[in-house]
Amino acid sequence: MATATSAAPTREDFAAMLEESFTGGSPQEGQVVKGIVVGIEKDLAVIDVGAKTEGRVALREFTGPGRQGEIKIGDTVEVYLERVENALGEAVLSRDKARREESWGKLELAFKNNEKVQGVIFNQVKGGFTVDLDGAVAFLPRSQVDIRPIRDVTPLMNVGQPFQILKMDRRRGNIVVSRRTVLEETRAEQRQELVQNLEEGQVIDGVVKNITDYGAFVDLGGIDGLLHVTDIAWRRVNHPTEVLNIGQSVKVKIIKINHETHRISLGMKQLLDDPWQNIEAKFPVGAKYTGRVTNITDYGAFVELEPGIEGLIHVSEMSWTKKNVHPGKIVSTSQEVEVQILEVDPVKRRISLGLKQTMRNPWEVFVEKYPPGSTIEGEVKNKTEFGLFLGLDGDVDGMVHLSDLDWKRPGEQVIEDYKKGDKVQAQVLDVDVEKERISLGVKQLQGDPMATAGDMKKGDVVTTEVTEVKESGIDVKIVGGELTSFIKRSELARDRNDQRSDRFAVGQKVDARVVSFDRRASKVQLSIKALEVQEEKEAIAQYGSSDSGATLGDILGTALRRKGEESDKDA
Repeated sequence: MATATSAAPTREDFAAMLEESFTGGSPQEGQVVKGIVVGIEKDLAVIDVGAKTEGRVALREFTGPGRQGEIKIGDTVEVYLERVENALGEAVLSRDKARREESWGKLELAFKNNEKVQGVIFNQVKGGFTVDLDGAVAFLPRSQVDIRPIRDVTPLMNVGQPFQILKMDRRRGNIVVSRRTVLEETRAEQRQELVQNLEEGQVIDGVVKNITDYGAFVDLGGIDGLLHVTDIAWRRVNHPTEVLNIGQSVKVKIIKINHETHRISLGMKQLLDDPWQNIEAKFPVGAKYTGRVTNITDYGAFVELEPGIEGLIHVSEMSWTKKNVHPGKIVSTSQEVEVQILEVDPVKRRISLGLKQTMRNPWEVFVEKYPPGSTIEGEVKNKTEFGLFLGLDGDVDGMVHLSDLDWKRPGEQVIEDYKKGDKVQAQVLDVDVEKERISLGVKQLQGDPMATAGDMKKGDVVTTEVTEVKESGIDVKIVGGELTSFIKRSELARDRNDQRSDRFAVGQKVDARVVSFDRRASKVQLSIKALEVQEEKEAIAQYGSSDSGATLGDILGTALRRKGEESDKDA
């Protein structure tokens, strides 16, 4: 009985098998291949990638932030074939690398076209966060998370959202993304749309979103406007927190819209009546009001006269006597002060105030209390090249000029006898209220020597008494008065040989001629020489004759004898 045997392969069968091996051949290492899940073993999936090659992939590689990870037998999946066969005869597969390879291709195309990509923030690292871009891991710097710094990023974790790729390097495997750029672009679009629906002058409700030193940002429903501190109220607001709180609902008026920058300026005070209307009638020049000091600067102090109305007391109008003092040493913040309206400018919205005008002019008070001729006492406050300054009653100063310090000695010498703090008595000579000047005199308290001079004039002959003999001349006192003078050596005699001071003695009576007389300066200049020359001329005129033959000595001798005889008769 014949047995059936299988036919041997023909030449065509070998050709078909060879073709199949080429077309369906074994998968290549380093490529992404498709496989079929043929089994689930605990936390591993068994995947057949063809050519009787199976490998195992951890189930966790099919899970991750923002993607469905549940798989079952029969599912077709893409994996990365690292090795066809390992020591156990199994293929080495990776789902993560397969996804990463696929993602890089899509991301490079999106980066080239400047398109946004979807990703999930899944971890925090130094300087920022890591983002899963469907398999590819990118770095999100902290500064690129949001438009404004945020403290808590937890609500943004594990949530799918768009990102913009800033940089990517496939060779190094680096990708840097930004969430902030996406937000700014979206916000710009929203702002443009919102701005188009707003108009200047429109009144709108908003919520205070942020407060700074210079104002507050108000959310107008998706777009912010700036409410500057000067537009919060008509009165002075030193800081926005005095009036506003974050989260507070406010009604504001749109003052200005910049359609290019999308900046919106807001105002609250514009919703109230302008207190500067009819300001000149409310605060007439010359009127006095009580106000509160709101601010102090180097150049003056601001005083609130009523809510929204402030005036400036310039430093020059703060005190009659304190000229170079900081305003903060005269008034203090919140102090109630009485002021006088000096000027009102409704156009510039300025009111000039005076503080000193509410008090009497101290120079007027002084002249009433101490009219010229009064004697006062003051303290030496300063010494200058032209006199002494004395501090007087009423916090005013008076000046004693050098020429009013002493009748006899030069003022430059006398002033050296005084020092700061000395108490000095003086006489009030003059008070100029407008120029705020008080003229004083010290020598006037000693009596005017000129009072005893009578009708003395230049050319008079006076009798003097020698008070001191010096090498350069003699000091004399006019008999019968208080005037003194110095006769210098060259004026002691007509003849040079007799111009010697040792010819005179203290107490000796000497006649001299007045050659200079200044009543105002209390100065008289005498000369014995001038008297002798005068007497000589008079003798020649009375007794001389051009043809008598008498000598000058004879004439003078005769004149002197006649004068002596007349004196004896008078006696």
